[in-house]
Amino acid sequence: MQWKAEMKYLFWIIFFFLLAFFMPLESARFNEAVTAMLDLARWYAREHVILCLIPAFFIAGVIAVFVSQGSVIKYFGARAKKWVAYSVASVSGAILAVCSCTILPLFSSIHKKGAGLGPAIAFLYSGPAINILAIILTARVLGWEIGLARVIGAVVFAIVIGLAMALIFRREEKEKEEAQMNIPAPPEKRPLWQTSLHFFTLVLILVFANWGSPSESSDSGLWYLIWANRWYITGALGLLLGYSLVRILGIALWKVGLSAVAVVASILLSGGPMVPFAVAVAALVIITLTGDEDAREWTLSSWDFTKQIMPLLALGVLVAGFLLGSTHGDTELSGVIPEHWISSLVGGNSLASNFFASLAGALMYFATLTEIPILQGLIASGMGQGPALALLLAGPSLSLPNMLVIQSVIGTKKTAVFVVLVVVMATVSGLIFGMLAG
Repeated sequence: MQWKAEMKYLFWIIFFFLLAFFMPLESARFNEAVTAMLDLARWYAREHVILCLIPAFFIAGVIAVFVSQGSVIKYFGARAKKWVAYSVASVSGAILAVCSCTILPLFSSIHKKGAGLGPAIAFLYSGPAINILAIILTARVLGWEIGLARVIGAVVFAIVIGLAMALIFRREEKEKEEAQMNIPAPPEKRPLWQTSLHFFTLVLILVFANWGSPSESSDSGLWYLIWANRWYITGALGLLLGYSLVRILGIALWKVGLSAVAVVASILLSGGPMVPFAVAVAALVIITLTGDEDAREWTLSSWDFTKQIMPLLALGVLVAGFLLGSTHGDTELSGVIPEHWISSLVGGNSLASNFFASLAGALMYFATLTEIPILQGLIASGMGQGPALALLLAGPSLSLPNMLVIQSVIGTKKTAVFVVLVVVMATVSGLIFGMLAG
């Protein structure tokens, strides 16, 4: 064992030495890829960590602490009726405006609570794929045909992939089911309405804080109205969360009131929403850690998910940026894989073009709604309708950062099977849609 450990150290020393020795600093593409890697990391930190991931960690903490294992098993485990489990899991994304990374804490939480592999995977896929905001925007920008195909494909994918995973790993699932049958259903700590209020308040804060801007410069319509007032809505939901903290978790009213004053002060002193949101998160951490056992356990559980997921996401974002570039807003930075290679390989409706679109989508990181303007540009450059749908069905639910975290939760073999199922099904679906659309 000592010899193996020494060889491991030697391997990494040689690896980093060779990496430094042969680093092509004189290459313009290499330098642009490094810039893209850092740019994507900065953009991800600014746009997604505070507004997306932190609320998701707290939502995962609610599931871990306030939702009993018996409840998860009842709806997603061995005791659940299959049609109920897969129906709930496959449409759950309709209420979650999340990306492939934000869904991970929630997936990890229900998996640890005893959800069956099939329903948990259906939830993991559907969370980003059936984002109702993305479906509407897809139909508006890319056409109702591809929007309808996306929603039908996403629901079907979630169910089929979940069932396939449960079937492939049925032996392990059988053992889990037998163990769950012997677990008595403990009584809930609090009424269902209290847990639901706390949970859905956090979900709505996540949704409205990340509400996408309108695709057109229009000053009318419900979408624009919500977007223009999203921070007022988020603030109102923050007040509802304050009520939940006092009424349900028993946090002292003066602590919640003092936190509200700090948030209001930060709004007046700062020029944007990011600082007040960060202040609100910091205040929430402080008042829960100084609260009763349930409140402390909630925040500590959320921290456990953060420790598990954040390092892998950071690594994945850096690798994705270096390989595939950074494309967001007006930024167009290429990675070591030239962008024109991707554009040239997704034209027409061949098996190869659909497969490449699925594979590229599975590796790239798409924040919520960003896949649509990217696809709009690719279609304008000659991308076929079939590959466009293939990328839409594979991309939002998978990414390189996402795969790293899934592997840490369910293992390498199950992660590989999940990725292969998504890529293959997206390829076939794109090929069929391209034939029908053509």
